[in-house]
Amino acid sequence: MQPETEILIIGGGLAGLTAALHLNKLGLNVILIEKDTYPHHKVCGEYISNEVLPYFKWLGLDIESLLPALISDLLFTSLSGKSIQTKLPLGGFGLSRYTIDHYLYNELIKRNVKVIHDRVVQVNFTDDQFTVETAGSQYTAAYVIGAYGKRSAIDVKLNRKFINKQSPYLAVKAHYKANFPDHVVSLHNFEGGYCGVSKVENDRLNICYLANYESFKKHKNITAYQENILYKNKYLKAILENAENLFEAPLTISQISFEAKEPVYKHILMIGDTAGLIHPLCGNGMAMAIHSAKIVSTLLHKKIQGKIASRNALEQHYTSHWNKEFKNRLKMGRILSSLLKNNNFEKIAMNTLGKMPFLLNTIIKQTHGKPITITT
Repeated sequence: MQPETEILIIGGGLAGLTAALHLNKLGLNVILIEKDTYPHHKVCGEYISNEVLPYFKWLGLDIESLLPALISDLLFTSLSGKSIQTKLPLGGFGLSRYTIDHYLYNELIKRNVKVIHDRVVQVNFTDDQFTVETAGSQYTAAYVIGAYGKRSAIDVKLNRKFINKQSPYLAVKAHYKANFPDHVVSLHNFEGGYCGVSKVENDRLNICYLANYESFKKHKNITAYQENILYKNKYLKAILENAENLFEAPLTISQISFEAKEPVYKHILMIGDTAGLIHPLCGNGMAMAIHSAKIVSTLLHKKIQGKIASRNALEQHYTSHWNKEFKNRLKMGRILSSLLKNNNFEKIAMNTLGKMPFLLNTIIKQTHGKPITITT
């Protein structure tokens, strides 16, 4: 039976939207299914490395029209009261997921890409073809891209290994009005977690932190947790005490897993956080999601053109490319997180970086990529 579409993308976050734009530009038939409508806020650090800019230009996207905050410096602070600031090798920009996801979605609509707002409940692969069931319908596709985020009921249905392991982390995010430099993204270590702070469009300050759930639940609410735990970092205390919350309530998400995931599972090509989640300490998950969309789209095009011989070869190529680009970054994130949980190591690390600040740039380069370019 002829499939309804060549490629079906499950999830309309940053990775899924970017892949749909790329595949559409190549003239391929794409359907994207997203359970939510746009615009909407998401728990995210909302900093993007400038490595994505050449790729966005190739896609015909005008990111400057969204008036992002232009970021050039990284500030890192420790629980012990030390801080170090350095120039980011490539620099970056701040855009809220509310704005950038909505912009990419509108671009898809302009380009006549079919976007369906529904919830995927089942994915089956038989006779070299996918059947994707939603709450309201059913679709067939030659290829499926999984771009549905950090964790989902789909992962449970697919019986992915990481989904059965309890995670000790939750994340909290809100926007604020505060006096904070536009050009800085700051990362703050606190007991049991890390907090990212940077400007996005419209002079809003995004504050997003990862917390240990066992520590978090000992406090009666988010405010109490922040005052008793985050305020122990004097830099975070100074920011939060003088910031006006612009959300009715902060957004939260629990069971965030940094366990290794499969870039290909049951023939589904996974991208973005669905394929692997980098620790927020490394602050580059958005660029990774965008880059993974580029990799999978390029390889799918080659497969459909006949330049890749089989589905098995496609999956091997994608796994190889994904591991080459991201595996070491994810590993570095896990290592840094583990080391900085140790207060003694944190003090040694901050003293060392204070004397040899160039080492921080070396670490940044280990967690960021080179400019994403397209060769045609």
